[in-house]
Amino acid sequence: MDFALSPLYVELQEEARAVARAVEPMAIEADGMSTLHAGVAEALRASRLCELLVPEAHGGRFERLDPLAIAVVREVLMGTSSHLDSLFALQGIGSYAITRAGTVEQQEDWLPRVATGEVLAALGLTEPVAGSDLKNITTELVPQGEDFVLRGEKAFISNGGAAGFYSVLARDGDGHTMVLVPADSPGLSVTPTPEIAAPHILGDLAFEDVPVPASAVIGVRGDGFSYVLATLAMFRVSVAGASLGLGEAALREAARHAGTREQFGRPLARQGAIAEMLADSWAELEAARLLTYRAASLAREDPAAALHHSSAAKLLASETAGKVVDRAVQIMGRWGLLRDSKIERLTRQARPMRIYEGGSQVLRLGIAREVVQDVLRETGTEAVR
Repeated sequence: MDFALSPLYVELQEEARAVARAVEPMAIEADGMSTLHAGVAEALRASRLCELLVPEAHGGRFERLDPLAIAVVREVLMGTSSHLDSLFALQGIGSYAITRAGTVEQQEDWLPRVATGEVLAALGLTEPVAGSDLKNITTELVPQGEDFVLRGEKAFISNGGAAGFYSVLARDGDGHTMVLVPADSPGLSVTPTPEIAAPHILGDLAFEDVPVPASAVIGVRGDGFSYVLATLAMFRVSVAGASLGLGEAALREAARHAGTREQFGRPLARQGAIAEMLADSWAELEAARLLTYRAASLAREDPAAALHHSSAAKLLASETAGKVVDRAVQIMGRWGLLRDSKIERLTRQARPMRIYEGGSQVLRLGIAREVVQDVLRETGTEAVR
């Protein structure tokens, strides 16, 4: 059994490292912005990494999206810049419903521009009163003749205000439908989301009778949730990849400091308590990496069937990244608290990863449900409803 990445993925890591090196001088500025950093966006476009997020038929790199490829690239990018990582990932997250179920016209119009980075994509799910409980959304698709209008609000939307289009989930009678809304649609307005601890391109969207032609419906009316789940199945494991990159960057900062900082007559790394934190961090990251790569490999074959593996990887990797960053700050002492230092930025960026694309508690519920169902199936026992 070979646990090493194949040459294809090693080459992708090298591509990503080249982009990360180009962005490194801009990272402090970019990671402190809630609007688009032009230099980072241009570096990403020039890299052609966005081709990984669109099928080959529409300008992409591979015949179909590869979750492992996306995860290993995010692992590299996040270790340098959260702004860079977010721009990359959202090209896929915002456009995947179109890839999965869009019309030929929708795919031909938008996906080639997503692949080149000419247009940024966004996914409109969260609302002021609906986060994890998406069935509680109130944004509504209202029929008007053969077409529709869209009414409601979305909140904390990544790439809000920077995207060229939004894939929006809306209530549609007794079901939910996904629609494609270009950013220049009349009646659509975007206001900045309140600043968060880890700055990020975020916007709140307001839809005031936004005209939605029937041709803008993505897939089948009423099946919107299936496209949301398909997107999560494809991209959740990539959050685990990004978490690994963040944790690895924090461990490197701590190891560099511990190996060069002397206290009580010897380097910090040779003092028992510090050595223990470094060793635990390395071991836990390696365990999370193995789970992440395995989950991503399973998702290559069937993302939906592997979703509980992806959820477990995201849970473990994001929780591990939080622990590793906290230990790194402790190891570095006052040097870990300096504003806009590498480790301070990583500290701010680590916390949201345990919340977005499935909060840790929500993921645990889903994983536990899958574990129980597996056991009951094996024993022929009927589950209690």
